[in-house]
Amino acid sequence: MTTGNAPSLNLAIDRLRAGSPNHFVIHVIEAPYRAGYSLSDSLWDEALNQLWQSWQEFFSTRSVPMVPYVSAAATDVTPAPMAEIPVAAPAAPQSVRLMQTLGMNLWQWLFGGVIQTVLSQSLGMAMGQQQPLRVRLDIRDPDLIAVPWEIMQDQPGKPAIAIGQPILFSRTTSDVEPLPQLRKDQALNILLVLGQDTLPMGGEVTVGSDQTRLKLEQEAQALSQLFTSSTRFGNMAACQVDILVQPTPEELVQRLDTQRHNVFFYAGHGVPAPDGGLLFLRSDGAMNGTELAQVLTRNPVKLAVFNACWGAQPDQEGYQAIPRSSLAEVLLHHGVPAVLAMRDAIADQEALAFIQALAQALGERLPIDQAVAVARQQLLTLFRFNHQAWTLPVLYMHPEFDGELVQPLASHLTQIPVAGTQIGRPAPQATVRSVATARNWLIRGGLMRVGISEENDLVLHGEPGVSRKHAEIICRNSLDGNEWSYFLKDFSRYGTWIAGSSGWQKVHHQEVPLSPGAQLKFGATQNAVLEFVVEGGGIEN
Repeated sequence: MTTGNAPSLNLAIDRLRAGSPNHFVIHVIEAPYRAGYSLSDSLWDEALNQLWQSWQEFFSTRSVPMVPYVSAAATDVTPAPMAEIPVAAPAAPQSVRLMQTLGMNLWQWLFGGVIQTVLSQSLGMAMGQQQPLRVRLDIRDPDLIAVPWEIMQDQPGKPAIAIGQPILFSRTTSDVEPLPQLRKDQALNILLVLGQDTLPMGGEVTVGSDQTRLKLEQEAQALSQLFTSSTRFGNMAACQVDILVQPTPEELVQRLDTQRHNVFFYAGHGVPAPDGGLLFLRSDGAMNGTELAQVLTRNPVKLAVFNACWGAQPDQEGYQAIPRSSLAEVLLHHGVPAVLAMRDAIADQEALAFIQALAQALGERLPIDQAVAVARQQLLTLFRFNHQAWTLPVLYMHPEFDGELVQPLASHLTQIPVAGTQIGRPAPQATVRSVATARNWLIRGGLMRVGISEENDLVLHGEPGVSRKHAEIICRNSLDGNEWSYFLKDFSRYGTWIAGSSGWQKVHHQEVPLSPGAQLKFGATQNAVLEFVVEGGGIEN
């Protein structure tokens, strides 16, 4: 399923200047149907403000501006009741309750009243087109930028809005120039920049020393291997990585101007500043967001990724947020189609897990917003719902950008040639066998489609968590036609489970090698166990 033509619902939040300072207006600035253009107003009341402050105290490592509010008792406005976790709910850690309660309250605040109706109808239209709905949020009041809108959820048990289907969530701004015609790319061309590894006020390490440079070069090589190894199978897009370690600003500009990159990736230190933040490339060279924007926009960079703290946070003056001062906002306003930055400080382990999942998803030719959702799911799985790691990446996308980084393969190009018709050794015959009933399903033509709908080769009726188009088992041969390998590629909502030496491992929106004798579960972990069987072995993995 391609998402290039997915319907969009774009919302804008702005302070209601004529009213009290805690009143905001929510505009529908783009909807998939004519009657969807609406507006509503919301009160940022004392209860919500206290909840937001509690969330900051528990999770945030940097103080952020308070949203001005007035007590409900001091106004004639009675705030709408906010969503709460039922009193009878089982006891949960404070962090879980806080994450969930703020997420539900933010959802109710944004999607209350007529906006909820517009959302429901837009979702219905998207489902009718068998597409996700793109929801893009234009936050025009700088005091609301720091709010983690990505955690919004409709009710307990429902996924957060930024996790993925049926919504692809990103932030945006309507105050931008029209997007020029973008080049159609067939490969990922990444410029990987590793900046200064300690802040100027550090002093523990002498930046620029041979020891520091060696460490950075090793890290650069590891990241390069991560990107290229994540995109090496089958129909994955090719990936070329160009590395710069602690470049001067002049060296960075020259590399961007002389070579054609579609992804700019920066790993290093950064701090907020009024002109788009400050990136520390090296001890004697820094570059602010406004300067970087000039070179990114005159080159074919579609996506800028910043593994640096606070790239999605505005700068502050007297505890007040400065409008349009975050690195992500500045780059988007200058015309970069998509920017991914961090809302707060992120640990190395968290960042590397996210980057690996993102590289895999981008290599699979997913649109950027869908790839970010997949990578965010990986963070949530590894670090749990009550850890803020999955909430840290913030994606900004130009309102006209469809998120296409690498051109999707045409449907006729994704078909697998019939096994045995190519030159070389014929493919071994393989089947999928039910462990419980011993029933066998033959993999014909080197391809088996698995899912709940009838057009699949293996139809799994009554199995919880199985998607309509859940997964494929694919047989591919080497260039000389003499070596064959099988792979499992997951497309599903809930994933596929493969038994390994350390127990059942989840495969989600990934392609992995499949060895003879591998045991599989499609969907929920309690589902039937299936075994992948190759007649007489004879395949390479």
